Amino acid sequence: MNDVTANGATANAVTMYWRPGCPFCIKLRTQLRLARIPYRKVNIWRDPEAAAFVRSVADGNETVPTVVVGAHPAMVNPSVRRIREALRP
Repeated sequence: MNDVTANGATANAVTMYWRPGCPFCIKLRTQLRLARIPYRKVNIWRDPEAAAFVRSVADGNETVPTVVVGAHPAMVNPSVRRIREALRP
């Protein structure tokens, strides 16, 4: 069973920040689907707060994909292996 955080999200929820046309985002989305890892996508070009978050964890750049797994620190352009490791209890 997943733990639930104060805001109601599961503790190991995966959020992927992306932008249209990003080949690295396309690759990671494909890998996540093949690995059957559920995730939520946030388009940084449509969500200014999301873009600001990505800049805050990527040295001022809008580097995507940026992925957050639960309470773990944000990962900039992570591998599926790193995401799986963050999902482990």
